[in-house]
Amino acid sequence: MTRLFATTGAVAFGGMLAACGSDASDTDTTAAGEGAPPDGAPSGAPSGGASGGAAPGGTSEGITDKFVGLTTDGTVIEDLYSIQKTGVSTDGVIAATKEWLASLSAQQRASVRFSINPSDYTKDEFRLWSNVDGYQRQGMSLADMTSAQKTKAMAILKAGLSAKGLENAETIIKLNQYAGELIDNTDQFNEGLYWFTIMGKPSATEPWGWQIDGHHLVINYFVLGDQVVMTPTFMGSEPVKANFGIDSDYEGLTLFDDEFAAAIDMITALDDDQQSVAIISSDKTGDDIKAVAFSDNAEVAYQGIVASDLTDKQLAKLWTLTELFVGNVDDGHAKVTMKQVKKYADETHFCWIGETSSDATFYFRIQSPVIYIEFDCETPGPVGQGYGADNTVSRQHVHSITRTPNGNDYGKALLALHLALDH
Repeated sequence: MTRLFATTGAVAFGGMLAACGSDASDTDTTAAGEGAPPDGAPSGAPSGGASGGAAPGGTSEGITDKFVGLTTDGTVIEDLYSIQKTGVSTDGVIAATKEWLASLSAQQRASVRFSINPSDYTKDEFRLWSNVDGYQRQGMSLADMTSAQKTKAMAILKAGLSAKGLENAETIIKLNQYAGELIDNTDQFNEGLYWFTIMGKPSATEPWGWQIDGHHLVINYFVLGDQVVMTPTFMGSEPVKANFGIDSDYEGLTLFDDEFAAAIDMITALDDDQQSVAIISSDKTGDDIKAVAFSDNAEVAYQGIVASDLTDKQLAKLWTLTELFVGNVDDGHAKVTMKQVKKYADETHFCWIGETSSDATFYFRIQSPVIYIEFDCETPGPVGQGYGADNTVSRQHVHSITRTPNGNDYGKALLALHLALDH
């Protein structure tokens, strides 16, 4: 059977291709960002699965360095974060997590529980995540849960995310199943391959957190009192729309429509002189994302235009784009984060790679001392390769990452402050 891939943006997966019927042996998963980590991972780190290759912008060898945090030059800016009252309740996510844990057997609970502050940094479960397929993860997968346990696990996401954030997460999970159906490889790509882990113990006063880790969806959620840090958060998909094929139960699923529209709205709002500063290259020929898995200590210099050089209307568009990523967390904590982000407008940079037409493929980055967002149209991964697509960037394969620079990914800066005060 042949399937028709609808064109999305400048490049589709190759138009009409007669590649359906591929089994696992026909699926090349070695494209950048879609393979498993190589052999030789440090003791205690997850090792590779069925596919090979490394994540772009970093290695897949496990944790090799103590946590510093993402910076522009290796130097952490101090005193950006503090322990404070936000006035936004975390009771819901605490209760949901306790209910899920209570539904597990003692053996299952032991498999999902990890330290919030491990003495061996190479075994920090928060940091041992990867967006790639085939990566060997820890914790408990949706596939291994009963129906009731799965419902309670997803209730953790419902409590911690906004309505849009939950929709994004659920769509990514469903599109992973859809991808498996497209290339007849649902053993490697399906809805069950998402693992839950808990760091520490759910508490209203002590630090703790949870993580969901799977292909194209990774959420790290740290809680201290009523403060929440939900970074790094990785969201992506291949494809981003379930409009390929004629026999799918997922017809109509779509991801990143708002992000694509807001990004084009932002770049086209700039005049020619501003675009000459913001656009660091008009050639989008490969994968440009930098701070993904195993890149916690990445050094990424500022590029592009500074928000202080924008008009009020242009700045509003930049904040709208930023909020689409910050707003994956629950609405109350998203407002807290955006308030902090806007304090650093004079140090917020926006850069772009690619064209600016309405259907362009592109990369953009929003970066300041307290926020880091990347959005990248990627070259084909396993699904595109399964259909024989050429190695051209496409809107049908997207990776995005949201981080808290200068040491507060995973809430590390808040955790350090808490431990210092506690002792």
